Amino acid sequence: MRLWIGLHLPRLPLEVFCPRWSADTCTAVLEQEVVLAVSDLARQSGVRPGMRRGGALMLVPDIGLHERAPVQEAEALHAVAMALLQYTPQVTEGEEATLLLDVGASLRLFGGIRRLCALVRASMAALGFTAVLGVAPTARGAWLLARSGAGRSLTIERMERRLHGLPVGLLPPARPYLAWLEGIGCLTVGELMRLPRPGLQRRCGRALLDVLDAARGHTAEMFGWIEAPPSFVAKLELFGRIEDADLLLAGARRLLLQMTGWLCARQFAVERISLLLEHERGRVARPPTAIDIMLAEPVWRDDHLVRLLKEKLAKLELEAPVIGLCLEALQVRPMAPHSDSLFPEPGGSKEDRQRLFELLVARLGTDNVLQAAPRADHRPEHANGWAPVQDKLRPADVAAALPPGSLPRPAWLLAKPIALLVREHRPFYCSPLRMVSSAERIEAGWWGETQTRDYFIAQGEDNAHYWVYRERLPGTDDDAEPRWYLHGLFG
Repeated sequence: MRLWIGLHLPRLPLEVFCPRWSADTCTAVLEQEVVLAVSDLARQSGVRPGMRRGGALMLVPDIGLHERAPVQEAEALHAVAMALLQYTPQVTEGEEATLLLDVGASLRLFGGIRRLCALVRASMAALGFTAVLGVAPTARGAWLLARSGAGRSLTIERMERRLHGLPVGLLPPARPYLAWLEGIGCLTVGELMRLPRPGLQRRCGRALLDVLDAARGHTAEMFGWIEAPPSFVAKLELFGRIEDADLLLAGARRLLLQMTGWLCARQFAVERISLLLEHERGRVARPPTAIDIMLAEPVWRDDHLVRLLKEKLAKLELEAPVIGLCLEALQVRPMAPHSDSLFPEPGGSKEDRQRLFELLVARLGTDNVLQAAPRADHRPEHANGWAPVQDKLRPADVAAALPPGSLPRPAWLLAKPIALLVREHRPFYCSPLRMVSSAERIEAGWWGETQTRDYFIAQGEDNAHYWVYRERLPGTDDDAEPRWYLHGLFG
């Protein structure tokens, strides 16, 4: 099934200066000294498109005026197209701030056209742009529906019925002849289609007939698709001097969405990214603040990266306001799709656990989220090692470092052994302890760090289990009064 999504950005000249995720300010965009687009706050103050610069300043003296920036508009449209590559590899730029997406092959993957349209709208909101969607079986039909806001038409018949009611001025080749068309009473596309084709071609040229034929699917259309570059580096000039972490996160998410589209188009997954926060330039220039994120498992979606950046930005103390962002994918690898198991693990997959660990590291710090890294030593204090969870340990090395023996040991030891009381020749900790295992004798160490101990698993009256040892001093026999210590607790 061939289906297209047309995406029109009606407020693009304004939103390159004031994205949707920024605070509403009284702003207007000028083109040749005439107001082209206004923000909601400026509209409430009486400023309207078509006013002269002086009229807008008379109504709102402190209004922010910007000259239209076609270069920035083209860059923003390309950035949106790059982000939308995550939904289909066939994205092309149309006329008049419009994008066209061939999504016929993506419907099953994303759960149908309704779900796909909802995802596209959510992405556009995150990017900071207002979008009007049109869906049709032809690219030109989707373009016309998006430009008019006429919605979805999944079949040729329904699309043609909607096109018949559209104003003829929507067709770019018809605009030079609007006065003549109005003079003969031809105001809609449907009325234009009913005119004799030879006479219409002589009056208006072949281009108008080509547009009509393409919209109805009578002729094939050729497109130049957006291509993802070999590497990813994206920059964003902010609309002001930003110190708010939430606004920085919104700008960073726009760049992450672009990277997500690039990853899907190149079939890559990212392992390491770098976000540079650029500060003032000139005499008060400062070096950019770098935020590096190294992932234990490569990802190609932005959700997990947004959570990690949110934690990083919440803890970051900015030395100066931020005026720009730069995101770079430093390390990527070919994408490895998930393999669904017939019986999935109740606690989630390995990737889910790794993402949880990465989120905890971003929130609590590297030194506060550790994993077991045992050392090949019989002494518990030396064998019980821990390393940051981000360090990659080989399971074979961990297994080789475990001490031999069948007696269990607790995973966590006390920072310092606690000396226990002895009552009636039994160690006492909240209650008399009863030994429930045989002794594990440890005699190891050199040069003053020798340990000579007998370890036991002990049980209290509350059925809690403890790891205790009896110290054996050199030169004493086993009949002497022993000294007992608590060294670990079993969960």
